[in-house]
Amino acid sequence: MQECFRWYGPNDPVTLDHIKQAGATGVVSALHHIYDGSAWPEDEILSYKRRIEAEGLEWSVVESIPVHNSIKIGGPERSAYIGRYKDTIRALAKSGIRTICYNFMPVVDWTRTDLMYRMPSSGYALRFDAIDFAAYDLFILARQAAEADYSPARISEAQARFETMDEATQARIEKNLIAGLPATERVYDRPAFRAALADYAGIDAETLRGNLHHFLREIVPVAAECEAQLCIHPDDPPFSLFGLPRVVSTAEDARSILNAVDLPENGLTFCTGSYGARADNDLVAMVEEFGPRIHFTHLRNVRIESDGSFYESDHLDGSGDMVGVIMALMKEEKRRREEGRPDWRIPLRPDHGHLLADDIGKARVNPGYSLIGRLKGLAEIRGVMRAVERLAA
Repeated sequence: MQECFRWYGPNDPVTLDHIKQAGATGVVSALHHIYDGSAWPEDEILSYKRRIEAEGLEWSVVESIPVHNSIKIGGPERSAYIGRYKDTIRALAKSGIRTICYNFMPVVDWTRTDLMYRMPSSGYALRFDAIDFAAYDLFILARQAAEADYSPARISEAQARFETMDEATQARIEKNLIAGLPATERVYDRPAFRAALADYAGIDAETLRGNLHHFLREIVPVAAECEAQLCIHPDDPPFSLFGLPRVVSTAEDARSILNAVDLPENGLTFCTGSYGARADNDLVAMVEEFGPRIHFTHLRNVRIESDGSFYESDHLDGSGDMVGVIMALMKEEKRRREEGRPDWRIPLRPDHGHLLADDIGKARVNPGYSLIGRLKGLAEIRGVMRAVERLAA
């Protein structure tokens, strides 16, 4: 697999030179300043690509072209925004960048309640605390009819947790949940967040899935014409938040997406941490089933707790079988090579590393995207790959 690193552009405290030092050869990035649904100009794409290539690296994957909200809700402007999305696909492919990761999560992107969860190692991890989340939803945001989404026992737990929270704790959790994490499209205050949720009134999972399928029927043929590959990222976490539907969370969801437009260009980003936050997702079985349509992978691990909470564990030490996943992905690569597929190599990136060592206390660190934690994760993944290669030789 091609070893890649996420890069948030010239303002990222992790530089392209750092990425080379980690041993990666590919960069996963985007034009992060264009989040309004506009088409990406070809000259800006090429300028960005040249900056990456000047450092001896390849812009391997775009992550991601934002999907405008009107597309997700099926609003009156969706055709115009889909047209701009098609223009961006064409411009990227013309520039030689043909693997495009995107997501279809409504309102909130990847979501955590705690960005500084202290690990026994003394490093820090990202964490989703299910009770903290419920306490925020029920008693701080006070979302209308939120009680219907929780069991009586969970409501009781959330109320007890809420009663222990001082104002600083409440503010920290709210900031983590709605004020924007790396790669998210929007930053909300509480009134703006409530308004964004209102856009989805009456939109259930069936409606959102139908809007996703409509989007795919429009864009996948364009990708096929351009020899580009689209790979949808799963929901993170892979279950409903704030009463919103999520439709990229399970193996059945993945089947529905791939069957909606049954072309090889319509594929998956296989994120082991996102899918792995559900105990009913068998990661190895999913790679074996969907392997031919996996165009990109995020390798990270989570430890699931009994109350539905989870935290980002070490890459090789969580609830997911990371070694089994890597072996299955490498088996898929071997199958592709034997088949003669030009896209036999699957790009990977280590995701959401721990905050470790000299990165702790730095003024500028993107949560989950510090250098040392991801470098450690990539080294562990690389070690597994080398061992698998040696055993197969």
